[in-house]
Amino acid sequence: MSRLNGWLAGVRVLDLSRYRPGPFAAMLLADMGAEVLKIEGPDGDDMQHLGPRDAAGQPIFYRALNAGKKVRRMDLKNAAMRTKFLRLAESADVLLETFRPGVMARLGVGYETLSKANPRLVYCALSGYGANGPLARAAGHDANYLALTGILFRNGRGTGAYFDPPLADDAGALFAVIAILGALRERDRTERGCEIDIGLADAVWPLQSFQVADYGERGYSPGPEETYLNDGAAWYRAYRTRDGHLVALGAAGGPFWKRFCEAAGRPEWISREADPLPQRSLIAELDRFFAGFDLEQCIARFEPADCCFTPVLTLAEAIRSGQCQARQLVRRAPAGALQALFPAWIDGEPPGTRPAPRSTQDGFED
Repeated sequence: MSRLNGWLAGVRVLDLSRYRPGPFAAMLLADMGAEVLKIEGPDGDDMQHLGPRDAAGQPIFYRALNAGKKVRRMDLKNAAMRTKFLRLAESADVLLETFRPGVMARLGVGYETLSKANPRLVYCALSGYGANGPLARAAGHDANYLALTGILFRNGRGTGAYFDPPLADDAGALFAVIAILGALRERDRTERGCEIDIGLADAVWPLQSFQVADYGERGYSPGPEETYLNDGAAWYRAYRTRDGHLVALGAAGGPFWKRFCEAAGRPEWISREADPLPQRSLIAELDRFFAGFDLEQCIARFEPADCCFTPVLTLAEAIRSGQCQARQLVRRAPAGALQALFPAWIDGEPPGTRPAPRSTQDGFED
């Protein structure tokens, strides 16, 4: 077992979340050694009904998100069951929930009630838009969060395409884990827990720190193709080769664009790095250039130049690649499931795989 898998040993997490963001966050805590008890309603998590199923008919997405957890079904509308839940909360360190604001309080198990029973509890609520504001109780999914924070406008380009994986959902999960770890660290000093309120739509704002700072200084909101990250720069986009493959050029900053131009035999392009965005004329020239070579010819020419050039791989190709195999972060668990593991080596060792979710009628380990 990697040291990573023991970092949070002894930390007990009640996971009342559903779908992706909360379960993803709780899974990462379990990866670091926390004991996670997932509490589901009488009918289970709706994620059980989404996505493909394995050969045994089991929901692949649900099992991937809840590996390493124990799962117990409880009807919190039932008074007797609610009493049992409160006893679980008294011995928990962390509670993670993804209901709309106010739902837990209406069930009689909101933060005010739980913190009285357990002042050391770190309570983290993940909702679409946070606990206050005009959208606090509105429904939403990742596309809506990105649409309302300026990201989809820059990236969608009118194609109707959304992000895969979901950007706001996953950013919210990661910020939840960061906040929980920070709160646990503070609790070591104060013996007091806290209430953490994270909106998934809010979680993408720090990811836009460049764009927000630019708007603050110049009052300018760039549109599609007006930043180098959005297909506006010839030196930072994908191109199609003669044999139909895509290649990615990421020659941003430093010597990379110069190296690319020299390897391409087109030194006259070097000075055009600073052409105004969008660089449509230069992009058209590079489109024609790459269309004249097969993928293998491009790889042979540009990989030795160390100019931030890579082929665009499918998921299957990426998993089979030498880099992915060397890092050992996508591996099969003993039960057979292929898992994307916590992306950190500790003391020279990769993380361990996760056990399958395990149904239980019990609480935490004694």
